[in-house]
Amino acid sequence: MRIVVCVKHVPDLQAERTLGPDGHLVRGEDDVLNELDENAVEAAVTLAEQTGGEVVAVTAGPDDAVDAVRRALQMGADAGVHVTDERVAGSDVLGTARVLAAAVRKLGEEAPVDLVVTGMASMDGLTAMLPSALAAALELPQLTLASDVRLEDRTLTITRTIGEADEVLAAELPAVLSVTDQANEPRYPNFKAIMAAKKRPVTIWDLDDLALATTGAEADGGPEVGTDGAGTKVLTAAPRPARTAGRIITDSGDAGVQLAAYLVENKLV
Repeated sequence: MRIVVCVKHVPDLQAERTLGPDGHLVRGEDDVLNELDENAVEAAVTLAEQTGGEVVAVTAGPDDAVDAVRRALQMGADAGVHVTDERVAGSDVLGTARVLAAAVRKLGEEAPVDLVVTGMASMDGLTAMLPSALAAALELPQLTLASDVRLEDRTLTITRTIGEADEVLAAELPAVLSVTDQANEPRYPNFKAIMAAKKRPVTIWDLDDLALATTGAEADGGPEVGTDGAGTKVLTAAPRPARTAGRIITDSGDAGVQLAAYLVENKLV
């Protein structure tokens, strides 16, 4: 069984996030593997261990994005692919899905890919659209937001929670799977795993390797990725306002009235 797990390098949740003059997220030295992608890597590695399969970690991003792949290798992935190209910058979720889908298809030329696994969302954009967009680009069934994953022969079955109900879905492989942070407990790599990861291969591709269009007239479909290929654009951005001191209400018997007046005054109800 051959599994591709998609991972992303994102700013640390505790770091201050800013947008540059071009409207792109400013990335720094505190970037880490997307927290929810750790669950995806754990799911992929666990399934590979059960079936004697192989896990390939794939990411798209600037040079330091390879650190996300390295982390996946430390957690048990067998190999990695880093798609790095300045022309990818500014891609929206659909453009990113096209890049990842092209990488999956190229890997499929070597040997069939049975399953593509992602986290439920990235902690920078938080669109949670990538799994569905990737499934559409690959024309594969999607099993999303899984809190439990079971594989029997070539049938993948998941359980996901919708409100107060549990929903059970199944699909034949190949398929696209996304998992929530309830699906598993990601393993913490020990020293031996960290050292072993250094010997595992990471392949570097650019958009030319993936045969994706980065230029072209509208009649030809136009660019597929990058700022020019994005369906959304950042027009303006401003720093988050500084937090102001809270208002203290002294209860002298009318605190409830004061609180209600405050809510009405600030149009919070």
